[in-house]
Amino acid sequence: MSSSSSSRAFFFFFFFLINVSLLLTLSSAADPFVSYEFEVSYITASPLGVPQQVIAINNKFPGPTINVTTNNNVAVNVRNKLDESLLIHWSGIQQRRTSWQDGVLGTNCPIPAKWNWTYQFQVKDQIGSFFYFPSLHLQRAAGGFGGFIINNRPIIPIPFDTPHGDIVVFIGDWYTRNHTDLRKALDDGKDLGMPDGVLINGKGPYRYNDTLVPDGIDYETIEVHPGKTYRLRVHNVGVSTSLNFRIQSHNLLLAETEGSYTVQQNYTSLDIHVGQSYSFLLSTDQNASTDYYIVASARFVNESRWQRVTGVAILRYTNSKGKARGPLPPGPDDQFDKTYSMNQARSIRWNVSASGARPNPQGSFRYGSINVTDIYVLKNKPLEKINGKQRATLSGNSFVNPSTPIRLADQYKLKGVYKLDFPTKPLTGSPRTETSIINGTYRGFMEVILQNNDTKMHTYHMSGYAFFVVGYWLIPSLLYCAIPCFRNQ
Repeated sequence: MSSSSSSRAFFFFFFFLINVSLLLTLSSAADPFVSYEFEVSYITASPLGVPQQVIAINNKFPGPTINVTTNNNVAVNVRNKLDESLLIHWSGIQQRRTSWQDGVLGTNCPIPAKWNWTYQFQVKDQIGSFFYFPSLHLQRAAGGFGGFIINNRPIIPIPFDTPHGDIVVFIGDWYTRNHTDLRKALDDGKDLGMPDGVLINGKGPYRYNDTLVPDGIDYETIEVHPGKTYRLRVHNVGVSTSLNFRIQSHNLLLAETEGSYTVQQNYTSLDIHVGQSYSFLLSTDQNASTDYYIVASARFVNESRWQRVTGVAILRYTNSKGKARGPLPPGPDDQFDKTYSMNQARSIRWNVSASGARPNPQGSFRYGSINVTDIYVLKNKPLEKINGKQRATLSGNSFVNPSTPIRLADQYKLKGVYKLDFPTKPLTGSPRTETSIINGTYRGFMEVILQNNDTKMHTYHMSGYAFFVVGYWLIPSLLYCAIPCFRNQ
C-alpha cells in the first residue's frame, strides 16, 4: 500500500473513531428512556361483594404505578385485549412538542381491539403526582387507572425531608353495573344515579358497620412504621362524586398538588374532587393502641342512604395493639353549604420559594405582570336534549368528536374536520352540536372563566396545560372560577 493510501486509510479510521466517540458521548448525555409494557384486559372482581367485569392492567386493578424522574423519556407499549377500542390518557402530563401521545379522542386515534400502540413522550420539566386512565366509552368506571409519579432530579432539592416511604392512594365512586350498562343508560338520556360505594385502592370498605357493609368484602390495609413520615399521593379517580378524605386521629400536611409544591399546612380532612391529586406528608405519631380508619366519603349529598357511599381502609402501625373500632371520624357537616369547601380550597397556596423541576423558585416568573391575550367564558347548564339525546353543553356548544382526530387533520391539511369558532362568551338561543375548537394565541396567556349554572358540582380537566386558579366566587346557585392557563415552552 502506498504512503498516500495509508494516510487516507488512517484518516478514515481516525474519522470513524471520532464519530463513534461523539455518538457514544451524545447517547450517554441524552435523557434516559424508561419503558413499560401494559396489557389491558378484563378480569372478574368483586370489590363491593358483587362479581363484575373490571378493566385490569397486567392483570392488576388498579394498574401499576409509573415511576420516573424529571426529563425521562417514557415509552409505554399498550396491548388492547378488550373487545372495544381504547385510549390511555396521561392526566396532567404535559405533552412537550406534540399532542400525538395525549390519549384523547379529539387528538388521537383509538387503539382498536386486539391491537397495540406505543405511547412515547418526555416528562420535560415536570415533577409531582399524577395518574392515567382510559378516556373512551366510560371505561374509567370499570378501572384501567394507575399512578404516575415524576420524581425530582437528584440535584433539585424537595422542600421537605425525604419521606420514609411513598404511598399511592386511589379513591373513587364505584358502580356494580358494568361500564357498558352505565354507558347505555347515559345514551338513553338517564342519570347514572347514586354509586354503589367508594373504593380505596380498588377495594371495598372495611366492615366498620355490620348494617351498611356486608361480610366478606376485601378492604385495603396500609402498614406503616411508628415515628416515621410518609408521602401519601391521593387521587380521586371516580366518575362523578366529590369525596372528603381523612385519616382518624392524624393530620394531613399538604405538600404538593399535580406538579406544584404548596405552602405546607395541616388539614384534618380535605375535599378531593373528581380528577384531583394531592400529596400529603403523614406523620405516624400516634400511640398505636389500635388501627386507624382511612375514610373517603361522598360530599354535597343530603340523603341518609348516601351513608353507604363511603370508602374505608385501615392504617396499621407495625406495633398496633388491635383493630380499629368505634364510629368513623366525622367529615364536614355542611351538606347544604359549599362555603366550607370553597374556603378550604382557597387556603391552598403555591410555595413560590421552592424549586420545581428546575433549580429556581416556582414563582420566579412575574405572574402579576402577565399580559392576558385571550379570555373565554365557559358556561355549563343542566343537560339538554339535542336530537333525541341528553347532551352536556359549554357556552351553548356540545362538542362532537371528529371522525378524523384533530392532530391528524392538521398533519394532512384536511379541511372541514373542525372549526376554530368556539365562542368567547356563551351563545344565546338553541344549543348547537359542533366540533368547535378554542383558537388560542401561541405562547399567549389565556384566562378561562368557568361558570357553573347547574345544580351539581362539576370538574374540568385542562389537559396538557399549566394553569393556576386566580379566584373563584359564589353567587346564589352559581359558581365562578377564573383560571389563567398557558402552554409551557
